[in-house]
Amino acid sequence: MTTKTKTAPFRADHVGSLLRPDVLHKARQQFKEGQISKQELRGIETSEIKRIVDKQIEVGLELVTDGEFRRRFWHTDFLEHLNGITGYVPDTGYLFKGEETERYNIKNTGKVSFNHDHPFLEDYKVFQDIVAGRAVAKQTIPSPNQLFHTDIRDQTIYPDIEDFASDVIQAYKDAIQAFYDAGVRYLQLDDVYIATLSSPDAKFDGEHSREFLIDLARRVINGVLEGKPEDLTVTTHLCRGNYRSTYMFGGSYDLIAQDLLAKEKVDGFFLEYDDERSGTFEPLTYIPKDGPRVVLGVVTSKFGELEDKDAVISRIEEATKYIPLDQICLSPQCGFASTHHGNKLTEEEQWEKLRFIVDVAKTVWPEE
Repeated sequence: MTTKTKTAPFRADHVGSLLRPDVLHKARQQFKEGQISKQELRGIETSEIKRIVDKQIEVGLELVTDGEFRRRFWHTDFLEHLNGITGYVPDTGYLFKGEETERYNIKNTGKVSFNHDHPFLEDYKVFQDIVAGRAVAKQTIPSPNQLFHTDIRDQTIYPDIEDFASDVIQAYKDAIQAFYDAGVRYLQLDDVYIATLSSPDAKFDGEHSREFLIDLARRVINGVLEGKPEDLTVTTHLCRGNYRSTYMFGGSYDLIAQDLLAKEKVDGFFLEYDDERSGTFEPLTYIPKDGPRVVLGVVTSKFGELEDKDAVISRIEEATKYIPLDQICLSPQCGFASTHHGNKLTEEEQWEKLRFIVDVAKTVWPEE
């Protein structure tokens, strides 16, 4: 059953990933050690996805995700199953604030195209059957721009970055159509790369300027969305890194607002605003009025302490100086477990955060 809503993203939404339960951690370790089969692991994953779908509905959300329970990392599990992209273990992990991540990454090893046997397609069909029309089944995948991080493109295969971009765009156009055919009507593109372009401290490949890369990132997203089905909602989530409650970098949206926020043809932006690293709401003035919805991530997913309700409502009111209230939604600033490690809070604290967001949304938008 496919359910489409004109209101996605929702007033109370969430980014996607949820804390992996101990039973899932244990099953993954048992599979790694050869104690259980791939089929047995998948059965445990499916059982836990059923549980968290019920829980999301119970806390009052109108959308649900699979919590990314079949993934180790939010991005590599999807990207390494594209043709021309391979997963590998590098010498170092990503460098976060005070911590190096588990070592795993992807690289370009051939011409890029969509793999029509991509495992995420079957995963979504199982997920949608679990949801059974009780809520909107949201699918999250990494943005195509994730493939433009330094050292991913093989310049012997793609000497010209524009040729690489052309193949990436086509791969994602094919991916979007395949997900649509599988029943997806609410798709989110998770994008650390664009957020990196907004960081004053970001280092690039030396071959291209920040201005060129910002322009290219917009052209890639808009190229991917060209001709998409009208009843498919596509949003993008800009993330500054989320690993065991740490972050990768800071920087306001100022550097990307006039191009990406103003001209990216998505239906909504999920924007991190849970601390001072995100800057002010002023860049929201560049988002077209009556255009994309802005999902304010003013509730943190990194720690369990619950925010003050009046303070969150005040933050929403502050944002209305720059964008109409009707265009605003609310969510955590990121997922609760962008990798299998998860952030430093309990599962009950996670559910309380989501329940809190639903409560605030009902207060701010009582007629919906």
